[in-house]
Amino acid sequence: MRVLVVEDEPLLADAIAEWLRDERHAVDVAYDGAAALERASVNGYDVVVLDRDLPAVHGDKVCRELVEAGSAARVLMLTAAAEVTDRVSGLSLGADDYLTKPFAFPELAARVQALGRRSRPAAPPVLRRAGITLDPARREVFRDSRYVPLSKKEFAVLAELLRADGAAVSSEHLLEKAWDEHADPFTGAVRLAVLKLRRKLGTPPVVETVTGVGYRIP
Repeated sequence: MRVLVVEDEPLLADAIAEWLRDERHAVDVAYDGAAALERASVNGYDVVVLDRDLPAVHGDKVCRELVEAGSAARVLMLTAAAEVTDRVSGLSLGADDYLTKPFAFPELAARVQALGRRSRPAAPPVLRRAGITLDPARREVFRDSRYVPLSKKEFAVLAELLRADGAAVSSEHLLEKAWDEHADPFTGAVRLAVLKLRRKLGTPPVVETVTGVGYRIP
């Protein structure tokens, strides 16, 4: 998934981002509300992890503007305020979930994962197609009962191809979902990941190139 972490404490923001990247998400970071709104206006995020007390633009306003703009991103609001009234007011702004500080990273990751499932059409827990089985929870891939070790990017690309259910997926979509905002669209990163994926999945080849469109698993 593509996640935006908005937190004005750099050490905490970077720690959250690193934890989520270890969970195979593509993560961008903003340290204030203005930067968050700028990134959200140009990138399609599945989940926004949003600190409530932000400089420049308050987290409440960021949440409100995301909702008013029709963003499909689910918002997980973070705050040190633990009172029920604070949680209620945060949710009333349009936040989808609320987590108080301090929190455990595994819980935050689990909540992000749950929100991500809600941000897209429901998919089966285990994805299967063309003899390939991908288990998102176990981070495992098999082809015809043979275990296939994949890197984080290869795993993310394969998951998007399987979720497409036979339709072609553009390189731009794969770049958006599997890489963060620092990825250069002209580096050929997607093409290289697909080449490695094909090699690891073995024969007969299952990832097709659709000229002028992208890739698919028919």
